[in-house]
Amino acid sequence: MSQTAASATPITPLRRRMIEDMTVRGFGEKTQSDYIRHVKNFTIFLGRSPDMAEGEDLRAFQVRQREQGVQPPTMNGAVAALRFFFTTTCARPVVLTQEEVLLLLEAAPGPKYKAALGVAYGAGLRVSEVANLKVSDIDSERRVLRVEQGKGKKDRNGMLSPRLLELLREWWLVGQPTTWLFPGRDPLLPITTRQLYRVVRDTADAVAIEKRVSPHTLRHSFATHLLEQGVDIRVIQVALGHSKLDTTARYAHVASKILRDVTSPLDQLTPLIPKKDAPK
Repeated sequence: MSQTAASATPITPLRRRMIEDMTVRGFGEKTQSDYIRHVKNFTIFLGRSPDMAEGEDLRAFQVRQREQGVQPPTMNGAVAALRFFFTTTCARPVVLTQEEVLLLLEAAPGPKYKAALGVAYGAGLRVSEVANLKVSDIDSERRVLRVEQGKGKKDRNGMLSPRLLELLREWWLVGQPTTWLFPGRDPLLPITTRQLYRVVRDTADAVAIEKRVSPHTLRHSFATHLLEQGVDIRVIQVALGHSKLDTTARYAHVASKILRDVTSPLDQLTPLIPKKDAPK
């Protein structure tokens, strides 16, 4: 273990795990120190634990580095450090049990957040995709959510299961959203991803879920629970909107039918039954 890394205080379990991962792979002291520094800089930029970051956060970090005049060798070093961090140290995604998901959803502070978290879990959307949904993106007839300009800047369809539609209707009855499905404090703007992270974390703490939980945890749990149901991995890739499907176009053109025929893990949970329906 490097002297620099070892002397850092306080040392978080995540940093300790990264140091252990580097040590067992024979990384030298300078490399370890550089990698820890790059991840620390990213954490400061992010404003939350780095293992909760998404692709959009990494791109924003690189843009910020460029704006600050960071030189290419340093940027390349940061890329290498963050790649190691995410592919090695964070290659153990946190997954909730179905009971824990139910606890989280039932304890969400009101129908707005219950619906938002329901979308993250019931459709497997990324937190940025949840935040930017519009009312017009709900296609109840075809039972899909239209995800505009998702990761890779490509539109796609997400699952809209019967249970998720009920949650969205319950929220619509209360909130009457007009443009953004989940408006922020300023109703003219969508909810921020930071708000969603905070609500998930606070709700998980409130129901004593000891795992490190974020909106992305709900997406991981969505995929894992579908696998446990025996759903084909290629169907899950369609549902998640993974970019690898760009080279497998034959799955993309039947995505809507596939998604309608798959039972969302949200529909395996009980109760979560809203009190009444909104007008169709």
